[in-house]
Amino acid sequence: MRIFYCVAGALLGLSAAASANTFRFDTDPFAGTNVLNIAGRQLVGGEDFISFNIAQDIFSFESTVFGVGSSVAFVNAAAGILPSGNVNVIVLESFDNDNNPGTPFGAGNAANLIADHVTTPGAGFFIYFNQGLDLPRLVFSTDLSSKNADLKVLARILNLNGAQGRNEMPNFAAANFTITTASSVPEPASIFLILPAVAACLWFRRRKRPHPRLEH
Repeated sequence: MRIFYCVAGALLGLSAAASANTFRFDTDPFAGTNVLNIAGRQLVGGEDFISFNIAQDIFSFESTVFGVGSSVAFVNAAAGILPSGNVNVIVLESFDNDNNPGTPFGAGNAANLIADHVTTPGAGFFIYFNQGLDLPRLVFSTDLSSKNADLKVLARILNLNGAQGRNEMPNFAAANFTITTASSVPEPASIFLILPAVAACLWFRRRKRPHPRLEH
């Protein structure tokens, strides 16, 4: 019976871990377009529509595809207090660029606010809250410091809409983002995650089993 409970516990633990989602972006964001050869900023939509749980979900980016460093340099802040450099993932807590709710606040407006403060050139990602859609979007920028940088919207986060979504923006953390490389060791299959627990249970059961008595 102990072995049953032990294995069941391992499976429950695996199930809880598996409930977290990783949203992977590892393909050329401008594939099939001539965006990078056109002067000035180009904005490409066609994003994924997703639900994202800030408490446990992760956005994963392939460094060689997006031309970013191998580690996350994260900041979650209003535009006015963004650092000038050493950042490649930004959650923007400014929801307007002109204090006029009647004018839309889109990806380009958010990118310009970021470029007003980030002065070190480099590709990166940002999440901003789109006024017209009333929800957050995840965007890739070829250069966070440039107002001419091309942009690709990667995801639209459907479940964080309205006032609730705006209130959730400060809860994004560095743990919600990871950067991988093509040489990264692939994640093990799920079965290998429970094998150590099962082995420990079998060892424990073997130790508790009474030794047979020798009969004379």
